[in-house]
Amino acid sequence: MVDTATAPPAAPTAPGNRATRRERRAWDEVPRWQLYVPLSLYLLFTLVPFYWMLLFALRPAGSSSLVPWPITLEHFDKVWNERSFALFFQNSLIVGVASLLMTTLVALAGGYALARFTFRIKRGFMLALLCSQFIPGALMLVPLFQIFAELQMINSLASVVIAETVFQLPLSMILISGFIKNVPYTLEEAAWVDGCSRFRAFCAVVLPLLRPGLIAVGSFAFVHSWNHFLFALMFLSDQDKQTIPVGLNTLMGADSVDLGALAAGGVIAAVPVVIVFAFIQKWLITGFSAGAVKG
Repeated sequence: MVDTATAPPAAPTAPGNRATRRERRAWDEVPRWQLYVPLSLYLLFTLVPFYWMLLFALRPAGSSSLVPWPITLEHFDKVWNERSFALFFQNSLIVGVASLLMTTLVALAGGYALARFTFRIKRGFMLALLCSQFIPGALMLVPLFQIFAELQMINSLASVVIAETVFQLPLSMILISGFIKNVPYTLEEAAWVDGCSRFRAFCAVVLPLLRPGLIAVGSFAFVHSWNHFLFALMFLSDQDKQTIPVGLNTLMGADSVDLGALAAGGVIAAVPVVIVFAFIQKWLITGFSAGAVKG
C-alpha cells in the first residue's frame, strides 16, 4: 500500500509528450479504409506492368490468355542462348560491380574531405557538384567520346565504367559527405590520442559506422549502371561487348517486335535489381535519409 502523504509528487508531463500522444491518438482514429484503399490502388498501379511483362514472358507464343497457362520457358531459352543474353548479362554485371567499387571509393575519399576539412573553394565546389546534377547525360557524350577515342578506349567496358563513375560521383559525394558529418568528430580525435594516424583512425572508427551510407551509394551506382542505355550504346560497338539494355534494344526490329522474347529479357534484366533492393532496403533507406539530413 502506497502512502500518498509521503509519496513523491508525479513528474509533470512535458508538452512535447502530450503533443506526441495527441498526434498518435489522431492517427489511431483515422479509418483504416482511408489508408488501405489508396495504398492498394498504388500497389495495383505499380504491379500491373510487372504482371503484364511476366504474362508475355511465360505464356506460349500466339496466346492471348490473361493467365500464363500453360507456362513455358521457350522465350527465356531463346533470349539466353540464341540472342546472347548470357554474354550481355555478364557484361552488365562487370560494368555494374566495377562502377559500384569505383564510385564508392572515390566518393568516400571526396566525401570525407568535404565533411572534415575546410578550404577556400569548398562552397563553390559544393555548388558545382549540385549544379552538375542538372546536366543531362546526353550532353556528356561528345566530350567523353573524344577523350576515350584519344585514349583508345572506345569499344571497351572500361570506357562505360569510367563514364558511369563520372556521372554518379557528384550525388554520391554529397550523400557520403552528409553521412560522415553525422559521425562525431570526437571519435576520431580519441583514436588519434591513442596513437592512430588519420587513415587508420578513419578505417577503424569511421568506416564501420558508414555501412548504411556505403550500401546506399553502392546500390544506387550499381542499379544506375545496370539500367543505363546511352553510354553502352555509344561507346561499345561489338556485340560481344554489349550490355543488357542494348541487348533489349536489339529485340525490337524495324517492322516487328518479338514481345515474348522482349518480356523475357526484361524479366532477366529486372531480377538482379529486385534481389539487390530486397536485401538492402533497410540500409538503403537509412543511408539516404542520414546522408540527406546534413550536407
